[in-house]
Amino acid sequence: MTDAEGTIRVEVCFALPDRQFLKEVLLPAGATVGEAIERSGVCGLFPEADPATNRVGIFGVMRTPADPLEDGDRVEIYRPLRADPKDIRRRRAGKAQG
Repeated sequence: MTDAEGTIRVEVCFALPDRQFLKEVLLPAGATVGEAIERSGVCGLFPEADPATNRVGIFGVMRTPADPLEDGDRVEIYRPLRADPKDIRRRRAGKAQG
């Protein structure tokens, strides 16, 4: 729910293997995913978090930087996968059959 001043509170997160970024930001009602990422400053600290080259989502559901936010949303910036999960499962299954 937006407050009386028409602002919403959202979190922006980005995780690396050894550390994470998590910041709460206040935005005007109607703000977008991209605006939240920009306001958080995550790209200044982690240039690899650029939403132009990474997928973004809200609570694990893929979204675009132009999608509107609601109060309490968690904006997530996803890193590219280093390996295909299907290939990893096939290798594990092959080792188990062994």
